[in-house]
Amino acid sequence: MTDDIFEKILTGEVPAEVVYEDDLTFAFLDINPNNPGHTLVISKKHFLNIFDVDIDTFSAVMRTVHALAPVIKKAVDADGVNIHMNNDPGAGQVVPHLHVHIIPRHEGDGFTLWHGKPYEEGVGAETAAKIRAGLV
Repeated sequence: MTDDIFEKILTGEVPAEVVYEDDLTFAFLDINPNNPGHTLVISKKHFLNIFDVDIDTFSAVMRTVHALAPVIKKAVDADGVNIHMNNDPGAGQVVPHLHVHIIPRHEGDGFTLWHGKPYEEGVGAETAAKIRAGLV
């Protein structure tokens, strides 16, 4: 077991506003939310992120996300929700423990996730070919 903040929340060493718990997952309000109701769903067993979690645990986390998203949307009267996961520091992962964000959204809330840009000529096809090759 590692000494990350989520482990401390799981053991009760650090308090949290818990919204859900089952045998495999645990959900609580983010202490620095994008909007009220911003919830984190974590695995109880420690995994760093999507790259080392087993499929059964990841499926359990996503089942919890699936169950909570509509409840959170309704509870805070949101216009929608973003489901978001950062994997590795290069993608913005700060806490080294598998977690998925459920972020309630409201029209005009100012929160943006990304700003896309089109592929340059041929780069999309080349990238898709590399991904397909990795699946073999």
